[in-house]
Amino acid sequence: MAKDKKVEPIVFIWKGLDKNGNKQKDEIEAINEAGAKAELRRRGIKVQTIKKKPKDLFPARPKAIVTQDISILARQLATMMQAGVPLVQSFDIIGKGHDNPSMEALIMGIKDDIEGGDSFAEALKKRPIYFDDLFCNLVEAGEQAGILESLLSKIATYKEKSESMRKKVKKALSYPIAVVVVAFIVSAILLIFVVPVFDDMFKNFGSELPAFTQMVVRLSEWMQAEWWKVVGGVFILKKTWAFFFLRSLAFRQFIDRVKLQLPIIGDIVYMSAVARFARTLGTMSAAGVPLIEALDSVAGACGNVVFFDAVKLMQDDIAAGQQLQVSMTEAKLFPNMMIQMVAIGEESGALDSMLEKVADFYDEEVDNLVDNLSSLMEPFIMVILGTLIGGLIVAMYLPIFQMGSAV
Repeated sequence: MAKDKKVEPIVFIWKGLDKNGNKQKDEIEAINEAGAKAELRRRGIKVQTIKKKPKDLFPARPKAIVTQDISILARQLATMMQAGVPLVQSFDIIGKGHDNPSMEALIMGIKDDIEGGDSFAEALKKRPIYFDDLFCNLVEAGEQAGILESLLSKIATYKEKSESMRKKVKKALSYPIAVVVVAFIVSAILLIFVVPVFDDMFKNFGSELPAFTQMVVRLSEWMQAEWWKVVGGVFILKKTWAFFFLRSLAFRQFIDRVKLQLPIIGDIVYMSAVARFARTLGTMSAAGVPLIEALDSVAGACGNVVFFDAVKLMQDDIAAGQQLQVSMTEAKLFPNMMIQMVAIGEESGALDSMLEKVADFYDEEVDNLVDNLSSLMEPFIMVILGTLIGGLIVAMYLPIFQMGSAV
């Protein structure tokens, strides 16, 4: 005999009067309308109107889980465990009522896996999209050493500082692009809507226009007729970039190398990669993760293929018995100050604290470079906008000035 299908409850919206005659309205779930009315009568409600709740035609998309959500989760778990709250209960408290449904589902899923017999690290490894090797390795080390709450606090600090660094670099890289885009949009508006007004006026002059004005008028006519080609070209360029960036490792590696060669921006990318290297290795070293194993996570955390390749070569050298500071020197990629700090840390047994100091130093250097870039960009913006927009305005008024001088 076939199993009966499970009937999903329907949500009804109702209005009615309670036992005291006060008006009430709410929602209720039931199999059908008769069941909803029966339940309301049982509650002492005199139903006036009841109808099915209409389906939302445009349901809200679930919020995505971002790096900051994972960072906050690590900080919350560390705080609760330091206060003596058991791990599973901590997940239950954090997960229930989370303002991000996607995050709530993730947290409760990890909790269910742990209750089912998995270790915390095993539960995280099932979700590599949200928890990288560094996170999983540190949690595993914390569980084995009995210092999970301490390492969760380190993870939270690491994630917070890494996210702050990422935002600074993103700001530095996006600022010049934003300037060019704004200049392009303003120029397009002037060419399509403003220049034609002047062009109509110039036709009544009865004299030849200056060469510069003629060039701008022709450009305006082309933009009016072929604007869709410009928009289509930008769209195709964006899609092509996204296609190759997502699917071509060689293209991403080429972009990573180009970034390091750019003036000012290259320094920001370089110092942020150095800071990530130092902070990641320092955090894993403090957790007692073996150096060779730690370098796997460090290579990916640097965020640049040049550093990734260098770290992988260093990993092979260290596996062959070479010291970290010697491998860094041979890589010819790291600043001398950092190499000296690492050498002192290896000799004194305080490598983690030395790397932390290096990371803090280069974080400040990135801050200063981003501020300097912002200061340099302000006159750059004025020059670009002044040249483009000022040039268009001069081209439009040049015939008027010539007429005035002729009179």
